[in-house]
Amino acid sequence: MTEKQNEKLETSIECVLFDLDGTLIDTAPDFTLVVNRLLSEHGRDALSHEIIHLNVSNGARALVKNAFEIDETHDDFADLLQRLLDLYYEQLDSTVATLYPGLDDLLTQLEAQDIPWGIVTNKPEKYSVRLLEKLHLSSRCSVLVCPDHVSETKPHPEPIFLALEKLGRDSERTVYIGDHIRDIQAAKNADVIAIAAAYGYLAEDAKAEEWYADFILQSSEQTTSLLNLLKFA
Repeated sequence: MTEKQNEKLETSIECVLFDLDGTLIDTAPDFTLVVNRLLSEHGRDALSHEIIHLNVSNGARALVKNAFEIDETHDDFADLLQRLLDLYYEQLDSTVATLYPGLDDLLTQLEAQDIPWGIVTNKPEKYSVRLLEKLHLSSRCSVLVCPDHVSETKPHPEPIFLALEKLGRDSERTVYIGDHIRDIQAAKNADVIAIAAAYGYLAEDAKAEEWYADFILQSSEQTTSLLNLLKFA
């Protein structure tokens, strides 16, 4: 699929849901800063952005495990995790995270056509809300579903079902886009169209082609073109 800049949105899709980190927003630069600040506090050498980038989708726990080469049974794990989360929350005041290329234009077109877009994430509400506020996306986002709002998280379909319920939309003409196999599993379990964001934070051994997604995006700038392929009678 060729990439097109500012392509006109002409789709039958009636709802677009995104994962947050690594799909809608590139948050890895913030995590690189805070992980390396935490390492510095403990007299350890900094890690490359590339190494940290590979672990962002697996959450803060994975970042601590990778950075300090420990597991959750280590005596220091809980304190390191909490410190990382505190540093991240502070960092959000001056966030360097950005929407992925092409997605601001897509969101603008969705809004102009009254097609709601929302976020279904495993990122806790405290951090998600602050990030969206800082990027001036809070008033644009029609629904935000975080782990705080459900009893089961992705890959369980409950978060997507909740988003659809809040938006008054059904699964048939909804897409969910995510950069992790659990996102695709959640989409399949919710019976929405599953789109893999292969441009996101995939681990070195992860292959989006093996996730059984309905479609795969190699670039965020392809999203409008892909949605335009989804037309129904």
